[in-house]
Amino acid sequence: MTDLECVTDIAALRSRRAELSGRVAVVPTMGALHEGHADLIRAARRTADHVIVTVFVNPLQFGPGEDLDVYPRTLDADLTVAAREGADLVFAPGEAELYPEGRERLTTVRAPEIGDVLEGASRPGFFNGVLTVVAKLFGLTDPDVAVFGEKDFQQLAMVRRMVRDLNFDVEILAVPTVRESDGLALSSRNSYLSAAERQTALAIQRAIGAARESPEPHQVAHGVLAEQDGLEIDYVAVASQDFSVVAARADEPPRVTATGEVGRLSGPARLLIAAHVGSTRLIDNAPVTIGEGNDAANHV
Repeated sequence: MTDLECVTDIAALRSRRAELSGRVAVVPTMGALHEGHADLIRAARRTADHVIVTVFVNPLQFGPGEDLDVYPRTLDADLTVAAREGADLVFAPGEAELYPEGRERLTTVRAPEIGDVLEGASRPGFFNGVLTVVAKLFGLTDPDVAVFGEKDFQQLAMVRRMVRDLNFDVEILAVPTVRESDGLALSSRNSYLSAAERQTALAIQRAIGAARESPEPHQVAHGVLAEQDGLEIDYVAVASQDFSVVAARADEPPRVTATGEVGRLSGPARLLIAAHVGSTRLIDNAPVTIGEGNDAANHV
């Protein structure tokens, strides 16, 4: 297969998938593809013989009052990006194709307890929706490898956990966050920001920069963000790479969420930030180290 194809129904997807030999990678997206997505497709291209990109704005991961109705849908432009980066196939189904019985009667994947903190606490049911659609896409595309960005770091951890718990035979490849020249993490939601709001949003990158030089990164990041007018903090947290240990607030001692045991978080960790700028919710994260000796690890 040399030219990009776009299919919208499951039967056509399965027919095209059966024609692909060798190693197959899937890049799940909600469309509105930008350079971050392009980097995911390039990473998939490097590790596989064929690349499938999925484009689906998944209603299950949007809560009441969120931006499902206005989320950007730019399929023609998405196809241009996918073709330019060497994808073989785009699967762009409608909601009725993936959820023919409707959302309410659907068998779903329930996220484990690590899905109840941070993004899961701010957006109840979010990870159930994410894991359900990812499980369906894995079943439909039968990939050898699936490529995800580190920008949605808790989501990445949740997908890895699901793959382990449900015995999916798929490798999860993580790709570092792509940033714009001013440091703002690329996101489809950046288009919602006005020029003034974009300047306000840069406080997130300043907070990350300051935090990476501190043995108490979440406290430093929280302080930087709290000083920024026009920015409302949702959470500032540090977590272990698998989210078994999470400190969900700057003033909260770390706790173990996976086992219920009391624990302390030290050494390599992840700083995670969510904040509202105007009506736009932004997330970001970076590797940090808790405690002494943080300088070397913070620059991994």
